[in-house]
Amino acid sequence: MAQPTNDIPHGNSDTPIDISRYTVPEAAQALGISPEAVRNRLSRGTLKSIKEKGTVYVLLRDDMVQSTADTSTNTSRYTTDTQHDISSEATGLLSAKDETIQVLKEQLEAERESNRENRRIIAGLTQRIPAIEAPPDEREAPLSASDAGDRDTVPPDSGEGKISFWRRLFG
Repeated sequence: MAQPTNDIPHGNSDTPIDISRYTVPEAAQALGISPEAVRNRLSRGTLKSIKEKGTVYVLLRDDMVQSTADTSTNTSRYTTDTQHDISSEATGLLSAKDETIQVLKEQLEAERESNRENRRIIAGLTQRIPAIEAPPDEREAPLSASDAGDRDTVPPDSGEGKISFWRRLFG
């Protein structure tokens, strides 16, 4: 953890006892954020600072400083609470995504099973089609004695013997 700058006396008249002075990089390390984020907070006024002999010191209460003693030096300590909130929100979104994928997989498998069943039914019906006899066509039907007499009176080539579809349908 970054230690407060030792060359500035603590507890003097203008600095309360529970506030420590840090340089910008030290404050960034103590807060677990980047130095640029500290500068942004200073410009917004969310952090207090003083400037002495050309050096900016960030004033931090002791309860604001993170304990970084057990953090390894090769990992980034520039995390904020908002990043933690985002990561927990992202974890929730990822679990919701996984649940949605599982539901969609189940629906897809159900549809595939239904499709297999439909194909089986269609195959069974297709096999039965040749067994069903087509209804006899009027042109190919054998002639009765009364029909044979009518056909002889009207020559088949004259066109008068052909009855239109609409006549046959409506009489």
